[in-house]
Amino acid sequence: MLTVKKYEPQDKNVWDNFITHSKNGYFLFNRDFMEYHSDRFCDFSLMFFKGNKLMAVIPANIESHKVTSHGGLTFGGIISHKKMETQIMLGIFQKLKEYLKLQGVKELVYKPIPHIYHTVPAEEDLYALFLNRAKLIRRDVTSAIYMEEKLPYSRNMKRKIRKSKEIGFKIQKSQDYEKFMQIEEKRLDEKYRIKPTHTGNEIKLLASKFPDNIKLFTAEKDGEIYGGVIIFEGENIAHGQYQASTDEGLNLNCNDLIFDYLIGGYYKDKKYFDFGISNEKNGLYLNKGLIHYKSQFGAHAVVHDFYKLEI
Repeated sequence: MLTVKKYEPQDKNVWDNFITHSKNGYFLFNRDFMEYHSDRFCDFSLMFFKGNKLMAVIPANIESHKVTSHGGLTFGGIISHKKMETQIMLGIFQKLKEYLKLQGVKELVYKPIPHIYHTVPAEEDLYALFLNRAKLIRRDVTSAIYMEEKLPYSRNMKRKIRKSKEIGFKIQKSQDYEKFMQIEEKRLDEKYRIKPTHTGNEIKLLASKFPDNIKLFTAEKDGEIYGGVIIFEGENIAHGQYQASTDEGLNLNCNDLIFDYLIGGYYKDKKYFDFGISNEKNGLYLNKGLIHYKSQFGAHAVVHDFYKLEI
């Protein structure tokens, strides 16, 4: 017997504990992370039970007659109990559709969690999407390294790292999120005329709540930050959420040195290192220079899909 209920604040501990012990959870789905921007998204997260056992949750928000899983997160489909089976997932999708219909929802935009973020295989939802005639509406491409079978760096990348090492940068963890985000904001404005998803204050707050998951690594010399990389870290994966450098740092390839430190040292025992997507315009434009840069570290394509399910 499957039932569904809308998440309520008193469910926080149950929700967070479930995310920790699920087979495809990620710290982004913890309530303290999701709710830092609760003023921008009307929460519509759901919990699915089989009898009294919580089997799945879905982080989601609602806007008019559309539910998105989740508009404030890179991805966020159904997070599953380790005993989830395909036939149970099909039942959950049926309950999900019935519930959304009763709430007057017309469509669900569903962003599956890429497999590299799974602790164990958890793609039952992809099959359920197929059987329910969900339509693929967007596909982004990220670049990831499978750390157990790392490919060699390109000859050009090896040369740039070697030259950067000669400068004498100190690569270290830092708490100076606000200073780094100023560099990030300047770089994004100059190149793309866009702002980062998080402000300096927001990322500093989130890092204080999730110190084991959000980390800043910088390249410094004589007390000055030349570049940095913010990592979002999961159990099996390290994801480069932000990277930026000053004009001088860019010329001196300091971020290449940071990535080398992370891939070859700090995160060498992770299963994957994910550089992030190289798309614009809802996946329709590929930034060829950016994705080529990532490939020089031995990173290659993994997709982030978006589906629309008519209710």
